[in-house]
Amino acid sequence: MAPTMMTEQDVRRVQRRTVALLGTAQVFGGIGTGATVSIGSILAVDLSGSNAWAGAVATVMTLGAALAAIPLASLADRRGRRAGQVTGMLAAFAGAVLMVLSVVLAAFPLLVLGAAGIGAGTAANLQARFAAVDLAEAEHRGRALATVVWAVTLGAVAGPNLIQPGAAVGLALGLPAVAGPFVISGAGLLIAVILVFAGLRPDPLLLARELAARTTAGDSAMPGAAPGGRLRRGLRAIRASRPAVLAVSAIVGAHAVMVGVMSMTPVHLQHLVEGPGASHAGHAAEGGVLVIIGFTISLHIAGMFALSPVMGWLTDKAGRTETIMLGFAVLIAGVAVAGFGEDSTTAVAVGLVLLGLGWSASTVAGSTLLAESVGQDARVAVQGVSDMLMGAAGAIGGAASGLVLSGTGYFGLNMLAAAVAAGVLAAASVTTISARRRSAAA
Repeated sequence: MAPTMMTEQDVRRVQRRTVALLGTAQVFGGIGTGATVSIGSILAVDLSGSNAWAGAVATVMTLGAALAAIPLASLADRRGRRAGQVTGMLAAFAGAVLMVLSVVLAAFPLLVLGAAGIGAGTAANLQARFAAVDLAEAEHRGRALATVVWAVTLGAVAGPNLIQPGAAVGLALGLPAVAGPFVISGAGLLIAVILVFAGLRPDPLLLARELAARTTAGDSAMPGAAPGGRLRRGLRAIRASRPAVLAVSAIVGAHAVMVGVMSMTPVHLQHLVEGPGASHAGHAAEGGVLVIIGFTISLHIAGMFALSPVMGWLTDKAGRTETIMLGFAVLIAGVAVAGFGEDSTTAVAVGLVLLGLGWSASTVAGSTLLAESVGQDARVAVQGVSDMLMGAAGAIGGAASGLVLSGTGYFGLNMLAAAVAAGVLAAASVTTISARRRSAAA
C-alpha cells in the first residue's frame, strides 16, 4: 500500500508488526553477545597463553560496536533500517563462525576478528531500539523502545546459559565442547537475519519519512550532515553545558567500570573454582565451571536491564543528578562486595548484580540529563558523541582490566574501579550542592 493511501490505523498496524518482528529478531540476535561475554575472556587466555590478553575479546567487541555504529547508521539513513540491521547481524554471524574456527584451529587472531564481528552485531542490536520508534506515536515511543530493549536482554541473558547445551552440540558435531555455544549463536543470528530481511517491510524509517513528506519538507538536513561536522557540533554543545558534562561523565564512567570488572570476572571465577593453574577452556567446560560463569554473567545482565523501568521512575521522581549519585553509590558497593569477597563465588555474583544495577541507574539518569541539557538542534549530535565515548571507555576498560588483573589481582581491579566511580560520585555531589546553593540564593 502506498504511503499516501495509508490511514492512521494502517500505520499503527505496521508499527505493531515492526515492534513484534524486531523484538523476536533481537532475542535471537542477542544470544551471541551473552555467549561471547561469558566464554571470550577464557578463550583469550587459553589461545594466547597469557592472562594479559584476557580482556582482548571484551575490548575488541566493544570497540567493534563503537566503530560499526556510525557506518550502520549511515547505511540505515541511505537505505533504511532493514539494510542496517541485516548488515550488522550478518557481520555478527561471520563473527560467530570465526569464533568456532578459532577454537578448532587454536588461532587467537581469529578469536579477535570474531569478537569484532560480534561487536558489529551489538551495534545493530542497539540501533534496533530506534527502529522501534520510527512510526510510534509520541505517547507510545517509550513503550515501543522498551519492548525491543527487553527482547535484546532476553537473548543476552539466555546466551550464557546455553554454555552447557552448547557443549553437547559441539561434541555432537565433532567440535571442541567450548565451540558449541557459538554454533548455537550463529544459528540464532542466521534466524534473526532471515526474519528482518523477509519481514521488515515496509521499512519503518523510509515509511516514516514518506509520511512526514506529506506535511513537511526539507527536514533531512541532519541525516545528511557530515560525521565530522556532527562530532564537532556535539562536542561544542557538551562543553557549553555543565549538566551535559556531568551526564557524559556518568555514562562514560559507569560503562568503563562495568566493562572493566565484568570482562575479567569469568577468568577470576575459573581460577577460583579450579585453581590458578587451570586455564584451559576445554577443561573448564568439562568441569562445569562455565555453567557457574554463565549463570553469574546472566545475573549481571539481568541487573543491567531488569529494573530499567524502575530506574526511569527514580530519574523522574528523585531527580537526574540524585539518581546518578545513587547509581555510582551502588557501583561502589558492587565492586566492594566483589573485591572483598573475591574468594566466594556467591559474593562475586552479588557484586556483579549490584554492578549491573548501578550501571542501569547511572546510564538511564545520565542519558535523560544529557537530552535535557542541550538544545534540540544539537541533541542528536550530542547523543552520538556520548555513544562514541561510551564505546571507547568500554574498550579501554576492557583492555586495561587484563593488565590490572595480571598485576594486582581481582581485588586490585575492583579497587581501581571503585576509585573511578568515587571520582564521578564526588563530581555529581559537588554539582548537586552547587545547584542547591544557587537555587537557595535565587
